[in-house]
Amino acid sequence: MALLDEEKDQIPAPIPDKLFFKIGEVSQLVGVEAYVLRYWETEFPGLSPRKSSSGQRMFRRKDVELLLSIKHLLYDKKFTIEGARKALQTAPKPEKTPKPQATRQVSLFTVDDPLPGIRRELQAILKLLH
Repeated sequence: MALLDEEKDQIPAPIPDKLFFKIGEVSQLVGVEAYVLRYWETEFPGLSPRKSSSGQRMFRRKDVELLLSIKHLLYDKKFTIEGARKALQTAPKPEKTPKPQATRQVSLFTVDDPLPGIRRELQAILKLLH
């Protein structure tokens, strides 16, 4: 069965595998205008995009995911801003999986430390140059 145009608009585009997104990209991904994103930024404390040196908002993947959740709550579930804010605060946080620890600690100064040999060679080169 073919999707209607209205149904195509409701299917979110997959989030590209990037570190940062500009507001125009996020606007297209989420499906709302940039001014809406800027407004949501003032209303939802968890949303805090970084600003580049030129002052442009740079959203992270977690920001885009949060924006998609906000849009779902506001547009699909018809929550108010306050209701969406409360729903996001009470939503269970996804557990972070701990990163595996290194099994072996490597010392900077081991028995086979190459630094003294390198230092001697550099000193010999300096003597040759002077």
